[in-house]
Amino acid sequence: MADDAARHPTLHDVAKAAGASKTSVSRYFGDERERLSSALQARIATAAAQLGFSPNRMARGLKGGHSQLIGMLVADIRNPFSVAVMHGVEQACRQRGYSLMLCNTDNDPAQERAHLELLSAYRVEGLVINPTGSSLPALDALAAQNTPTVLLDRRLDHAHRDMVGLDNVLAIDMALDHLAAQGYAEIFYLSEPAAQVSSRQQRLARFQAGVAQRGLHGDTHCHSPEESDASLRDALNAFLQRPATAPKAVLCANGNMTLAATRILQALEVRLGSTGLMGIDELDWCALIEPGITTLAQPTRAIGHSAVECLLQRQATPTRAIADIQHPPTLIARGSTRPHPTANLFGDS
Repeated sequence: MADDAARHPTLHDVAKAAGASKTSVSRYFGDERERLSSALQARIATAAAQLGFSPNRMARGLKGGHSQLIGMLVADIRNPFSVAVMHGVEQACRQRGYSLMLCNTDNDPAQERAHLELLSAYRVEGLVINPTGSSLPALDALAAQNTPTVLLDRRLDHAHRDMVGLDNVLAIDMALDHLAAQGYAEIFYLSEPAAQVSSRQQRLARFQAGVAQRGLHGDTHCHSPEESDASLRDALNAFLQRPATAPKAVLCANGNMTLAATRILQALEVRLGSTGLMGIDELDWCALIEPGITTLAQPTRAIGHSAVECLLQRQATPTRAIADIQHPPTLIARGSTRPHPTANLFGDS
């Protein structure tokens, strides 16, 4: 008796209680409910409610290829950008009747391959992936299942997939134009390592070209999260201590670097504004640090929604042209990049 009470009710149980066939009950919980009479639908609904029955959608998906699941792989779930875009993806999935299955790879190609195999086994109906940057043969298994795939923020060599992300060239141009207009002429560009990550490579290359085009002086520093803060502190301090005839500013390539730079500038007792600070990615705390940190906000909700819409369009028209959707950022100017009336001001050190 205990075993009977503990087991989940089945289609057979509902059919017996409703006085219906298993085929009719399956149709009721599938895509053919309208083929049943109103009276039969009512009996099945009542029997299912009384028994506490809910259909095994995963089993039905594996059998019929309609799991109603969208898979999402993020490279670093701790990154505020990943969290914000994930929220946009989940909202869009929910609005279109899908559920989101999320996996975090920690920028580890081995974890990425394992998660791709898992998502393939679950027969996800689409995949949004923020890849590690390596080539991904595991994507071929999903392609063989005709699973639409959208690359998020990062491109892959030789991977002809739809792409959604930030317009990185525009973002760096907007940042440099803003800093130059505010009177900053020496810019320290801080990024995580760019190797194998296309978005970082694009931003770094555009920064190096952009400072030359504008007659600015640019320094670059790539800092890995695994490195000690001491190396970054030394690099920043050397930049600040160097003699200059114009104000200096720090431009951060993402939210993680904005946080790292803010901590070090505070420890060095640098007054923000005299030394500029600007970051790509709007974070909640940026408005709370006096005098407020200037940012370029990514439209994460729009990016997430675009990714899901891309998947559904690819699902409906598999042969359509590859999409490359680049969203513009929004400048949020605050006191950390206050205007300088002359070019004879020095960054604090």
